[in-house]
Amino acid sequence: MTGAAVPVNRQFRSTPGGVPVFVVSNGTHTDLVLPVRDPQTGHNWLAELNQPALTARFGRYPYVGFGWGNEGFFLGSMGGRTPGPGAVLRALLPSKTLVHASFYRTAPDSGMRVVPLRVSAAQYGRLVAHVQAALAAPDSVGRRPLRQPGGYGSADFFFRARGRYHALRTCNDWTTRGLRKAGLRAPLKSPLAAPVLWHARRTDQKTR
Repeated sequence: MTGAAVPVNRQFRSTPGGVPVFVVSNGTHTDLVLPVRDPQTGHNWLAELNQPALTARFGRYPYVGFGWGNEGFFLGSMGGRTPGPGAVLRALLPSKTLVHASFYRTAPDSGMRVVPLRVSAAQYGRLVAHVQAALAAPDSVGRRPLRQPGGYGSADFFFRARGRYHALRTCNDWTTRGLRKAGLRAPLKSPLAAPVLWHARRTDQKTR
């Protein structure tokens, strides 16, 4: 856990007028929330995912969140369930993963579990590349493959993913690696959500 206290990219400062991004947590898990369409870079997540049903439903939504994690945990948590001890033990070993995508009607509310940041176009491009690398390769017609057409509610979905989840590569480690690659302030390593938010918020406080 010592890596959670060590900051990487401590020189990072938000870019005035930059691309708005958010680090969001539910208390145990972290997501990267990004613009559905970004005019500065031209990137469009609906075009990237290439799922016509999603484009029709969420074309006017401004933000989409991405989180990578253990397939058993994600699916075992549906319907308000809590994954059992067996799922916890299986997650310690290399196991299948999914990307959870959640569409937002408005920007995430600020609060203890939301950190808003502004990043440069280049930094945003690296965040995009991090999410792209987690998603399974497009199918024969160019669509990012869905695991199932529904999630915890009416505006979230599970996509098939690349990479294996295990004790040293958790959902929060995925978020941490994305922030580090993009040049944003993050812990050296953190399996937990709190250090990810703490380091991101240090940047937010310094730029007010």
